Amino acid sequence: MLWWDGCWWGCNGSWWDFSSQRHGVYPFGPRTQFRDGNSPYYNIDLKVIHVAGKPLPLNPKVFDGKHGTVLDSGTTYAYLPEAAFLAFKDAIMSELQSLKQIRGPDPNYNDICFSGAPSDVSQLSDTFPAVEMAFGNGQKLLLAPENYLFRHSKVRGAYCLGIFQNGRDPTTLLGGIIVRNTLVMYDREHSKIGFWKTNCSELWERLHITGALSPIPSSSEGKNSSTDLSPSEPPNYVLPGDLQIGRITFDMFLSINYSDLRPHIPELADSIAQELDVNTSQVHLLNFMSKGNNSFIAWAVFPSGSANYISNATALRIISRLAEHRVHIPDTFGNYKLLQWNIEPKVKRTWWQEHFLMVVLAITIMMVVGLSVFGILFILRRRRQSVNSYKPVDAALPEQELQPL
Repeated sequence: MLWWDGCWWGCNGSWWDFSSQRHGVYPFGPRTQFRDGNSPYYNIDLKVIHVAGKPLPLNPKVFDGKHGTVLDSGTTYAYLPEAAFLAFKDAIMSELQSLKQIRGPDPNYNDICFSGAPSDVSQLSDTFPAVEMAFGNGQKLLLAPENYLFRHSKVRGAYCLGIFQNGRDPTTLLGGIIVRNTLVMYDREHSKIGFWKTNCSELWERLHITGALSPIPSSSEGKNSSTDLSPSEPPNYVLPGDLQIGRITFDMFLSINYSDLRPHIPELADSIAQELDVNTSQVHLLNFMSKGNNSFIAWAVFPSGSANYISNATALRIISRLAEHRVHIPDTFGNYKLLQWNIEPKVKRTWWQEHFLMVVLAITIMMVVGLSVFGILFILRRRRQSVNSYKPVDAALPEQELQPL
């Protein structure tokens, strides 16, 4: 994160890479006012949401409940108060009567999904309605379908709403999905937030800043990044061919339902292992800090069994699930936010570290063989002593001639 004159910007990525946030300094356009400059959150004064050009029939105060409307790009999706969510859902569904409503990819969640839409992301605007958010100062933020949908991972041409009901919490939480391919500027000095629709992948390349690991860029040019990758195919992450991965680390922040999380760490580790499709023994706790209901946990995934490193195929599977926020934990652990993840190469070991077990085994075999030989010799000696046993003094012995001197 780069700071400049009390301001910083973050650009959330494409259809596939919206969970990654990129920061830097860049010229900017119109901004909307912070609702409360003293709030610990980035609050904005949301007044109305339009679907297909029609405002939702809501009192603007519905967006002022509890913490108000909070912009949090670290949260994956968006969450509305119950009344706002129901109105939004009904408005969207009324515009999609030609599509079939289907079950979501995860049976544990009641996702609202539709099939029958084009597989080409660039054509989604022909099927799904435009959504617009209007703020108190008259500024508006236009949301394309990619800003409120996520792709169904099991059905081609199917998409699900990425805006959900915020349980019983009246707070409006606008997560990273809202600002996909949007340059977001946080002007803390003047208490303003700015939005500028752009192509984050292309912008990132122009700034000549590269990450340690990123999806393969599309060969097409001059197009919005949401049209470069077909939603029917997973993103291609690149790993150097000669890289041997020693472990994959990731940090998460939990707002938990337990007063004391520590006794439940094994249960959480088991759940994470299942989501990443690895053995529970591979998931290790690196660090744990807790204060109140908030906890910070650092994890690491190690190679399985006697393997010296994590295979690239396994690493790519784990990375994709982490990067695309497809790791779900039980509701009993509350909400979580993935802070960062990283891959670490295999640590080069010395000759002694690599051959330690072999040396110990060889020494053990030598000791066993040596003890066995000693035992055999001891037994043979005892047998000889028993054959040449002593005889009584008065026993008759054959006379022997003295040998000449």
